[in-house]
Amino acid sequence: MVEEKVSIPATVDVEKDGKAHVDPKLQEHAHDADEALKALQELHGEAIELDEATNKRLLRIIDWHMMPIMCFVYGMNYLDKTTLSYASVMGLKPDLNLEGDQYQWLGSLFYFGYLAWEYPTNRLLQCLPLGKYSAACIVIWGCILCCFAAVSNYSGAIAIRFFLGVFEASVTPGFALLTSQWYTKSEQSSRVNIWFSFNGWGQILGGFVAYGIAVGTEKHGSAIEPWKIVFLCTGLLTVVLGLIFLWIVPDSQLNARWLKKEDRLLAVIRVRENQQGIGNKHFKLYQVKETLLDPMTWAFFFFALFANIPNGGISNFFNQLITSFGYTPQQSLLYGTPGGAVEVVALILNGYAGQYTGQRLLCGTGGLITAIIGMILIVALPLSNNVGRLIGYYMTQASPTPFVALLSMISSNVAGYTKKTTVAALFLIGYCAGNIIGPQVFRPKDAPRYVPAEITIIVCWGVCLFILAFIWWWYNKQNAKKAQIRESPGYVRLENQEWLDLTDRENHEFLYAL
Repeated sequence: MVEEKVSIPATVDVEKDGKAHVDPKLQEHAHDADEALKALQELHGEAIELDEATNKRLLRIIDWHMMPIMCFVYGMNYLDKTTLSYASVMGLKPDLNLEGDQYQWLGSLFYFGYLAWEYPTNRLLQCLPLGKYSAACIVIWGCILCCFAAVSNYSGAIAIRFFLGVFEASVTPGFALLTSQWYTKSEQSSRVNIWFSFNGWGQILGGFVAYGIAVGTEKHGSAIEPWKIVFLCTGLLTVVLGLIFLWIVPDSQLNARWLKKEDRLLAVIRVRENQQGIGNKHFKLYQVKETLLDPMTWAFFFFALFANIPNGGISNFFNQLITSFGYTPQQSLLYGTPGGAVEVVALILNGYAGQYTGQRLLCGTGGLITAIIGMILIVALPLSNNVGRLIGYYMTQASPTPFVALLSMISSNVAGYTKKTTVAALFLIGYCAGNIIGPQVFRPKDAPRYVPAEITIIVCWGVCLFILAFIWWWYNKQNAKKAQIRESPGYVRLENQEWLDLTDRENHEFLYAL
């Protein structure tokens, strides 16, 4: 039986001719409405026209202002947390007197900080100005990374890694919110893949910088240890990018200094089709309850958990893994860079293939299957075949494609601002838990082959394939149910529901992207 809903009088309506007409009614719902609705009410009936040419012009402006800084910051986000891997083959271990599994714990401790602050930072992303809070976190984590150069023992390294995780916890959910705020559903997949692909560019840059520092200090010497120079360079660059981010990225379309006043409202109107609005500062307990009862929340969580056990291990041990193939520590710094290129190509191709086919989830599984084959090569090939095993490592770098597909689905498939931030928090809590476990599967006693860790990675990725199949099936099923409800005689469309902060389950006009 279909539940009949009461039609609410329109506060903002966009006619077929592309004109937005404001009728300031629905005052009793205004306190729960989206920020966009409040801004549009101030027009007092003034019509706004949004044609295709204007829409394309706005998209170009948004892309040129938002995407470059988001890409550079996300690349540094990856480089900053994996700088430890470069330092591990540049003298960090003996300088800090690391013994036993202490290095593994340094790899995990970043994610303890990330895990501890993930839900609070998502609440702050909702309650505080989005752009300013994100920028503050970027500047602070850059300063913390610089402080690693002053560390002289294991205890100090623990503190730095923990607080680095705390302040980096905001970047991924913050960028997911920014993408859903500024881009339509059809545009989100490619944009998420583009900024996430800068993980690969970060790996490329980090490899070349670390290699250059290692070779330069070996030839000419240095006043401080080479690994400390790496932390200072990456930390200072992050601080500079954080200040640029603060200047460029607004809290929403409504206070973007690089948009004309009339274009700000047009930028809001163009994302109306998302059925999500642009932001809501009110915490809604019922949306949290819905989140916890939604099977997709837990499918996302367990995928992030199992997918990031391999990620946590490989990202902290890839230099040591490459040396186990028969290469020198300096060669491992240089030979790790093509892995970043593989990730960049895989993510960009996946983003555009998903946008073109409308099947981003199925396209994402291709990268995961490639990674599984690569890890099988590492395990199965003889030790003498160092080139073949290195190629296997490069293939594993295609593994993030389904993770990014799900991240883009948080932008496009989760509606209700409190629900979106809660799902993002749980998804990234799974991400943290996986990355905490990951370094621990690389046991010192298994060096240099690490065969048990490599087999664990294959099993985890296999589980991820089954979770992806379930998510694809579930979203198809829910879209069919929504279509059936819309076609029923008793269905009444809730007017202006895209501005009322409804969840994806409440809004039957909301379709899940695949």
